[in-house]
Amino acid sequence: MKLKTLVRPLVLVATTVGAMALAQTAKPAPAAVQKAVIDRALLNAFKVLPTRFEDAKNPITSEKVELGRMLYFDTRLSKNQDVSCNSCHDLNKFGVDGKPFSTGHKKQLGGRNSPTVYNAGGHILQFWDGRAANLEEQAKGPILNPVEMAMPSAERVVETVKSIPGYVTAFQKAFPGEADPVTYDNLAKAIGAFERQLVTPSRFDKYLAGDENALSEAEKAGLEKFLGQGCQTCHNGPAIGGSLQKLGLVVPFPSKDQGRFDVTKNEADRMIFRVPTLRNVTKTGPWFHDGSVKELPTAVKLMAQHQFGRQISDEDAKSIVTFLDSLTGELPKSYIAKPKLPASGPKTPKPDPS
Repeated sequence: MKLKTLVRPLVLVATTVGAMALAQTAKPAPAAVQKAVIDRALLNAFKVLPTRFEDAKNPITSEKVELGRMLYFDTRLSKNQDVSCNSCHDLNKFGVDGKPFSTGHKKQLGGRNSPTVYNAGGHILQFWDGRAANLEEQAKGPILNPVEMAMPSAERVVETVKSIPGYVTAFQKAFPGEADPVTYDNLAKAIGAFERQLVTPSRFDKYLAGDENALSEAEKAGLEKFLGQGCQTCHNGPAIGGSLQKLGLVVPFPSKDQGRFDVTKNEADRMIFRVPTLRNVTKTGPWFHDGSVKELPTAVKLMAQHQFGRQISDEDAKSIVTFLDSLTGELPKSYIAKPKLPASGPKTPKPDPS
């Protein structure tokens, strides 16, 4: 047999085998994302994020903000001088610490997940149970909480701050004209002023403002499902959250924590919680007041079940999460940079681990 008669059959066999192998390993092309149809009237539930959340009772000034930034990072506001606001609400981690429960004084664990401070100025009330009326009132709580920063009294806090000469000067600048500006109320006002400018605008804000190209088709598809499920009923406004709502509206939510009821003892407040902001939500897990959910699609499915009595598919949950990622904003790096803190004075108390 001649060489030519051998070569042709071998080539044909090799070609056929190769084609079959390619056919077996080739993956089907991904299905094209169907173009979403968004009813822009439904978007009226949201608002473009402002540059800052103003409060007439606490006008924002650069002096207050500078002071508030220092206080936010200062561990000397805690009994053992090892915990600051930033410990549980890390500004470089989207305002959270990534733990179900935060570690406080003597390594104690809190009873609720630490929510993000970013965009919190858009909430109606503060804390999961809404027990604080505003950011300024909220700032007072953790400092005196025996599990968190554990300072024994507001007077001890003021004593500590007054022992630091640089703080006395900073309070005088932030609250001019006051005979005794270093007060616990003013401390809270300074921290509140700083937090009122912790905002993270995202591509979704551009979309709300009319830029149709700000979101991808996949994100618009997720938004369509988000709106179709009625998620905006609770997650609305500039913070896309922040109101008070019942958790487990249709299907009871298993929780020993009864939310606002534990504060008011009013039966109507049982299982009432402040709705968390969805801004930066893909970065602020674990989720829920008890930090019990580690996967965001799971959280989406649980909300559909407990709030609306619906079972949604894994595919729809992932699609909604795709939209939620468009709510991730940029961190204001220069604004949140840790400042140089004023030096302690000779009478500044020492750390107290007791």
